[in-house]
Amino acid sequence: MAGTVRIPERRSGASPRQSSALADFEISPAPKGHPPLLLRMVAFGVFSFPSSMVLGGLGAAGTVPLLLSAGLFVLWVVSFLLGLHDPVGFRHPGRLALGALILASCLSYIGLVSGWTGGSTPVVRASADRWLILLAASAGIVLVTTEQIRTVTDALVLVRALLAGGVFCCLVAVVQFYFRVNPMEWIQAAMPGFTYNGGDTPFQARGALMRVSGSTFHSIELAVVTAMLLPLSIWRGLYDPVGRKWIHWGVTALLVFAVASTVSRSGVLGLTVGMLTFLPFLPRGARRWLSLILPVVLAGLFLTVPGLVSTISESVSVGESDPSISNRTNNYPLVAAMFEERPIFGTGPGNYVPQNAVFILDNQYLNTAVTLGLVGLLAVVLYLLLPGLAAVQAARVARTQSLKCLAGAIAAAGLVAGVCSLGFDSLSFPVFALVYPLFVGLGGAVWILVKRETKLLPVVDVAAPPDSLPKNGPTARNGDN
Repeated sequence: MAGTVRIPERRSGASPRQSSALADFEISPAPKGHPPLLLRMVAFGVFSFPSSMVLGGLGAAGTVPLLLSAGLFVLWVVSFLLGLHDPVGFRHPGRLALGALILASCLSYIGLVSGWTGGSTPVVRASADRWLILLAASAGIVLVTTEQIRTVTDALVLVRALLAGGVFCCLVAVVQFYFRVNPMEWIQAAMPGFTYNGGDTPFQARGALMRVSGSTFHSIELAVVTAMLLPLSIWRGLYDPVGRKWIHWGVTALLVFAVASTVSRSGVLGLTVGMLTFLPFLPRGARRWLSLILPVVLAGLFLTVPGLVSTISESVSVGESDPSISNRTNNYPLVAAMFEERPIFGTGPGNYVPQNAVFILDNQYLNTAVTLGLVGLLAVVLYLLLPGLAAVQAARVARTQSLKCLAGAIAAAGLVAGVCSLGFDSLSFPVFALVYPLFVGLGGAVWILVKRETKLLPVVDVAAPPDSLPKNGPTARNGDN
């Protein structure tokens, strides 16, 4: 199985500067530096702090993860104004997509508060303010992640924190699923100064099973987020030189269970999109092992969760007779009418408040078309799809197998987010809305790493046998076996 990546120096005499640069693409068990503590706190805290608990009178914008993320943005702006860093050299497609969404949202916001779009009430304006705060927090995560992840080892350190949060979320889901107890209530009770803001749905019956949400807001959110994390967990299991391998692969198994515990069509779709995207960028040996282990894992899952097969098959094959599907299709005429009324900038961020659950737009793209108009819809399409597609391109041209596999895992997460946003209004869910920018930032860091790598390493086939590699250049092969 693939292990730690080691890139030897050029036999023709690599300069010390070249050798130091090539070390950026190795995975070191004892990294010299870490990503900022606040960034790692955000990666873990998104899952561990209840997003239903808000501070004082801040409303939905007063959650711990959102406040920490907004703090990242403030620190980034202050450090830029003080000349402590130069963001110009960290350009990548994800930053472009985020900038387009911020611009479109600001234009729509101006239209809302100026009265151009109509319906400007205190409630709506407060919702629009929360949207802009979320964008600022997302920008802080994306910008800081890209600028601070400068080596593959840095990426691994942040991935450990992100997966630790994912493990917490999955363990909560296990307790919920088997014992019908919600551990998040214990954490809520231990947060003085915070008030319960509602919105979370820890349990929901479906067929013969009870769907759970872990530490997220809803079972669909849990399904999509854990499907996004799964390829990253496999990458960590292959390449992390620290810790016990059975623990790393146990994390992967927990993520698979969490997806299954949601009994969600979005989970099945996310797993399918994620693995189809990720598999081509795995080492050959890992692909062979995965083809042998996956059937065993699925069989064990179905045996330990009675009724899982029948419930999932019924939910996938039920078609439009399922109320959750019919509600979506019944809202299409409403969306078309509202879009035609305000086609350019929409009704304004947050200026769609459904009267009841029947009118919730379970589709991020439809929700954006109504609230941000055509300009915002194009920006959201860029934001949810461009980072994943850019990571696919980075994975295709990466020389080193560990970097190629990392880029493939990030690409898989990005495309899962973009595709599954067709089935729920993803950016309205607090965990997804802050986890996704972490992947955008990681994608930007990988994009820059691959650009640097292609300047240092010759064009070689990373899957070719050793004899076919240049004798005077560093090998990108990491020991598939």
